[in-house]
Amino acid sequence: MQLHTLNGYIQNIYLAQHPEGLMLLDGCSRADVPMVRRFITQTLGLSLQDLKVIVVTHMHPDHAGGAHLLRRLSGCKIYSHPKAPNWYRGIAGRTAHLVDLSLALWVAGRLNKPRKNIWYSAVLKSDEFIQDGAQVPEFPEWQVLYTPGHTDHDLSIWHAQQRKVYIADLIVRVKNRYVPPYPVCHPNQYRRSLIRVAELPDATLYFAHAAPEHLDSDAFAKIQALAPRLPKNTWRTTKSRIYRALRLPYSST
Repeated sequence: MQLHTLNGYIQNIYLAQHPEGLMLLDGCSRADVPMVRRFITQTLGLSLQDLKVIVVTHMHPDHAGGAHLLRRLSGCKIYSHPKAPNWYRGIAGRTAHLVDLSLALWVAGRLNKPRKNIWYSAVLKSDEFIQDGAQVPEFPEWQVLYTPGHTDHDLSIWHAQQRKVYIADLIVRVKNRYVPPYPVCHPNQYRRSLIRVAELPDATLYFAHAAPEHLDSDAFAKIQALAPRLPKNTWRTTKSRIYRALRLPYSST
């Protein structure tokens, strides 16, 4: 297995190349689709139909935004956790979808990237659901790990033979230090997910927003110490600011 790293619009993209075909370890963003297509057909000299599987780790724009379009172009299958299609459900969910699109464009601006079309459906139409401990269909060397916290449906993908694990946004790197992501919607689950990844034997971590690296127990302990005790997301942050502006007592519940 060869793991290719592509420089995406606002995140790293990892493409696993096997004799039986290609697997994207995440759904990238809509803006990344032309680049992924060129890499497969021009750099690797393969057919786009060699892309067999996309694993969507969670529903944010830079992780799910290109999945539907790539499936339409290649005929590949999309796999996700069963909770993923419901993440943006209802009025609150659709609002969160718009907020997340805006945040992705803000990140692009901070990275001096041009503004691009990153719109994608708020509802993921998966071909099949995969849960904790399952092997990825067609690529059984890869095992699915359920690592929620950032959302309620985050997945990581572990290649035991090569000791590589893609953890998406479980950990990010800001100002040269590893920290929890924003948001952390489920703090207790997040802490358990950190412990689970820390216990993988001699693992090299592949991040969506940092270069691959092996983290020792001290590094994980520092990230644990920074993890919020209460949910930290856009709605709660906005609510807190409104209450402070109106000088009203704020409850996190």
